[in-house]
Amino acid sequence: MNKKLLKKLQARHEQRLTQLRSLIESGEVREADLPTVQEDIDGVIEELQEIKDELEEDTGDDTAGDGTDAAADDGDENRSGEDTCDEGNEDPGTETGSNENRAGMISQTQRDGLLGSIRSGLESRNRMTKEQRNKEIRKAFANFVVGNISEHEARALGIETGNGSVTVPEVIASEVITYAQEENLLRKYGTVVRTAGDVKYPILVKKADANVNKKERTTDITETAIEFDEILLDPAEFDALATVTKKLLKMSGVPIEDIVVEELKKAYVRKEINYMFNGDDTGNLNPGALAKKAVTFEKPLDLTVAGAGQLLYDALIEFKNTPVTEVMKKGRFIINRAALTAIEKMKTDDGFPLLRPFTQAEGGIGYNLVGYPVDWTDAADKKDAPDVPVLYFGDFSAFKIQEVIGALEIQKLIEKFSGKNQIGFQIYNLLDGQLVYSPFEPAVYRYEITAPTAGTGE
Repeated sequence: MNKKLLKKLQARHEQRLTQLRSLIESGEVREADLPTVQEDIDGVIEELQEIKDELEEDTGDDTAGDGTDAAADDGDENRSGEDTCDEGNEDPGTETGSNENRAGMISQTQRDGLLGSIRSGLESRNRMTKEQRNKEIRKAFANFVVGNISEHEARALGIETGNGSVTVPEVIASEVITYAQEENLLRKYGTVVRTAGDVKYPILVKKADANVNKKERTTDITETAIEFDEILLDPAEFDALATVTKKLLKMSGVPIEDIVVEELKKAYVRKEINYMFNGDDTGNLNPGALAKKAVTFEKPLDLTVAGAGQLLYDALIEFKNTPVTEVMKKGRFIINRAALTAIEKMKTDDGFPLLRPFTQAEGGIGYNLVGYPVDWTDAADKKDAPDVPVLYFGDFSAFKIQEVIGALEIQKLIEKFSGKNQIGFQIYNLLDGQLVYSPFEPAVYRYEITAPTAGTGE
């Protein structure tokens, strides 16, 4: 059925429920009319639910037309309201239209029951509208980004725009961040702090000495030295660029919002991961990136020699025992694919593999490496030598991430890529992420497995 007609029918049914509610509240419904009124309410609610379901399934209509349709609907609703008001004068509950005979009226309990049914029907509509609203915002955002609707139409649908940019709605931003948490292990295991503005977020790391005295104290408590380091998380401006072909956008059967959001996720997460793991983007260096701030563990090892499995096992034992006890208790490994491949091939002298499966893994297959959980990601690669095994070990909750609420924006670049029949998305965000720890208690260590240099031996 036509979407515009469905909305008109929806408005008429809502108006009928409102009319019935007014009739009941005015005390004009008689007990003899109770079955008829209840049946009327149930029928209207059932039909209203069917209309809602059909509207929800109908996602093929142009969002841009919704605003103009709504204006037209308002006029129809007003007219339908006038019609139903006239009809209300002949409702079964007001047979004579007289208030003189009050005998046979429904009780307060019956009245509350009828009003409750109407209220439930209307509230159900509101809950569904919220879900539909999220879908509408999602689609309107995508349509504006690719140029299908104007800035005025986008604002009318709740999309915040300005100077050619559009703020990513919360419903989509949450999808992007969820995807980032799945792909970016530092988001998964780090500590995220959300701030309301572009402000520096201070973090203090300190170490203090305490006093002890077995005898009665006769002097003032001796002052203890406190050493601290102040680190400010300062959100940096960074952007990413994604392009989508017009052919893909115009292909029927593929929702445009799914395409846009998918490309947005990929472009944003690639940039964020590199910023946090390597921090080597020109003009946007991150001194607290994992590769820069993790403490280097030195243990040259040739994985091609005989007995390399046992040698690697011994090296990993030394590696994981390097941090202080507090870090070891919360420790885990993050390694790159080269390290995963090397470790999977290795066995100790007694024939046991270095990488062993969990007895009970949550959410799929998991592994233990020398007694600690392990995750792998290509983000841990050494930029100029991805085939070098790289391992990180420590407490990754020490990686602090500051997010600025509402800062994620996207700018459409239609003309710039028109010669290639593409549409570009330039994504902008304010974010900072740094590995923060006390100089006396490093939280994460880094181990590159490289062969000994000539003449040094092992």
